[in-house]
Amino acid sequence: MHPYIGSGPYCYSNSLAMLLGEHAPPVGVIETLTGAPFGAQVEREQPYFDPVGWHPEIGLDAAIDLLGWRCARRKGGSAADAVNRLRAALEHGPVLVGPLDMGLLSYRPGSRAAIGADHYVVALAMEADVVVLHDPQGHPYATLPAADLAVAWRADEIAYADGPFIMRSEFVRARPVSIEAALEKALPKAVRWLTGAADSAERIAELVDAGLPPHVRDLLEAFGIRVGARRLADAAVSLSSVGRHRAATIAVEQSRIVGSLQYSLVTGNDAELAARIRCLAPGYEHLRSALAE
Repeated sequence: MHPYIGSGPYCYSNSLAMLLGEHAPPVGVIETLTGAPFGAQVEREQPYFDPVGWHPEIGLDAAIDLLGWRCARRKGGSAADAVNRLRAALEHGPVLVGPLDMGLLSYRPGSRAAIGADHYVVALAMEADVVVLHDPQGHPYATLPAADLAVAWRADEIAYADGPFIMRSEFVRARPVSIEAALEKALPKAVRWLTGAADSAERIAELVDAGLPPHVRDLLEAFGIRVGARRLADAAVSLSSVGRHRAATIAVEQSRIVGSLQYSLVTGNDAELAARIRCLAPGYEHLRSALAE
């Protein structure tokens, strides 16, 4: 097993790790605890390598609880209400802000309009009407006028957001939990997430057979395959750490298959792409069986 170390779109897990500070487990463990590695789905004709019905808000709540933490989650109101709420929360420590629309974060190169790409950041302070934040996508101590943040923070194009201006603050360690205990407690839910993953893999392959629209192909190229392969690689390391070696071996193989999709996709070899995706289906079933042992 060769752990992956490098860049990747882990914005919510990296943000949570920053919030938990010295008590944070490795970010790959956090991603595993969210449940994200355990499945595949098609949402409005867009393939994702995460479970059916899963989204980052579900994942964050799961990881926070499994690690023995609690926090206040707030949302809604007007933009002015949200900015005031953030300002007050920052008096007591950093705040996990998101989902945001990445296309509207005006310090990022090329930001012009809402693109429906979800993102999470850690707000550190508010100086006058400027927010200082850590953006885990490569922007430490970025600054952003609060009014600009509010525009991205509305998350109008983020389908899973259950309201605008979602934030988590007042993080408290309610009980000490070891990494091993958190991972073991997460496994039954991982088994449930994997139900139907094989069907999703076949559905994704059928979409490839039918011809992927450009916007679907673009998101897979830039995001979907990268994060899907890394999630499974990190899950393999996490599973191995708690003695689930058969499941870890299967997760490694699934990660290798997902990672291999990038070349086929970028070079336009859709026949090979569909065939490789179909190879994932039995692996998801084998992983579910191994985790259920």
